Amino acid sequence: MEPRREGAGGMGRPLEGVRVLDLTWVLAGPFGSMILADLGADVIKVERPPYGDISRTTGPYQNGWSGYFFSVNRGKRSLAIDLKHPEGRELFLRLVEHADVVIENFTPGTLEKLGLGYEVLSARNPRVILASISGFGQTGPYRDRPALDIVVQAMGGVLSITGEPGGPPIRPGVSYGDVVAGMFAVIGILAALRERDRSGLGQAIDISMLDCQVTVMENAIMRYFVTGEVPGPLGTRHPSATPFQAFPTADGWIVIALGFGEENQWNLLCAILGVPELIDDERFLTGPRRTQHHAELEPLLAAAFRRRTTAEWLEELLAAGIPAGPVNTVREVVADPQVRARGMIREVTHPVAGTIPIANTPVRMSRSETGITGPPPDLGGDTADVLGELLGLGEEEVRALAERGVLALESRLDISEIT
Repeated sequence: MEPRREGAGGMGRPLEGVRVLDLTWVLAGPFGSMILADLGADVIKVERPPYGDISRTTGPYQNGWSGYFFSVNRGKRSLAIDLKHPEGRELFLRLVEHADVVIENFTPGTLEKLGLGYEVLSARNPRVILASISGFGQTGPYRDRPALDIVVQAMGGVLSITGEPGGPPIRPGVSYGDVVAGMFAVIGILAALRERDRSGLGQAIDISMLDCQVTVMENAIMRYFVTGEVPGPLGTRHPSATPFQAFPTADGWIVIALGFGEENQWNLLCAILGVPELIDDERFLTGPRRTQHHAELEPLLAAAFRRRTTAEWLEELLAAGIPAGPVNTVREVVADPQVRARGMIREVTHPVAGTIPIANTPVRMSRSETGITGPPPDLGGDTADVLGELLGLGEEEVRALAERGVLALESRLDISEIT
C-alpha cells in the first residue's frame, strides 16, 4: 500500500489517530468507511476467509481484481479472521480494546449471535463507538427484513417521484439507498467522536437505510403535508420553479435553473432564446404562473433550444448569469476541466490490478489533507502487521493461528474459480 501522506503544512489528515474496525461489506458500509479512510482514519477491514467481502467477486474486473471492490475499499487494511471461531472472536475483542470505532452492516442481531453486541464491545472498551447500518434499523416491525438499495428506495418513495409523468417507477442511476446511508453513518460517527471528547464514553449508532431515504425526501414530504397532494414523477422538472429542467438542443441536452423570484432572468432567457413574446404572456409572467402552465410553456422552450447546440447556448446563458449546464455522459464528466482541476478523478495503482482511475472524496480543507491514500488491500494482506502492531503477536503465533483456521494471511482470490 502507498504510504499515508502528510497534509499541506505538515498538518496531516483530520482523522489521523482514529482507528476503525470495519466489518462492513458490499456498498453501504464500505462507502462510509471509505470516507473515513479518505479523511485519514486507519480503517482495518475485517473479512472472513477464504473469500472476504462478497464485492471482491463483483465485476467488472481488471487483471482479476473487482473494480467495484477497488473503488470503495481504497486506502484500507485487510485483516482476515473468522469471527465464528472462538479464538477469532477473542482476537477481535482484543482489537476492540485498541479501536475508536466499529462499523458494521449486518442484519440486526448478527453481532449479538456472534457474541459481539454493543454491550460486549463496550465492556471491553467503554470508549468504543459502534455504528450499525441496516435496511430498517435495529428497532421496528421491519427490523428483520432483508433489504438492498432498490428496496429502500422503493419503500422510501424515491422511485415514485423519479421518471416521467405517467411512466413506471424508475430507479436513479446511482445507489442512493446505500451511499446516503454510508454518509449518514459517517455523520453519526463524527458526532459521537465529538461527544466522546466531553463524556469520555462511546455509544451505539443506529442507521436505517429506509430512515435515510425518508430524510432525503424532505421536499416531497413537505409538499404532501402542505398541499394534500401526493407528489409524482416530474421528469427533470422542479415542482416549484419553472423553467428548471433539461431541454434538448441541436446536439444534446442542456439544463437551466431559474431561481425563485428572479424575474429578470426570465426576461433575459426569453431574449436569448429569441422568444420575446413570452415575456409579457399572462400565463408566464411569474414563477408560480409558469409552474401552473408548464405543460404549455415546455414545448415552446424546447422548440427554441433545438435551434442551436449545447455549447452555443451555454456561452450566451452563462454570460447573462443564467444557471445552466450540459447533461454530461460519464465520459464527459471524468474529462471535465472543473472536475479535473479539483482532483476529483485519481489514478490509483495496485501491484496486481494495475492502475484504475476512480472518484476522489469531495471534502477539501484549508489546513488538512484529504483524499485517497492508496489502493485497496489484498484479502488478509495486513493480518500479520495488524496483529503484531496492536496485539504484539509474533510471526510464529500468527502462523499458528492461521494453521488452526482462525485467520488467513495474504490471499489473492482466483476470480475464475468463483465466477
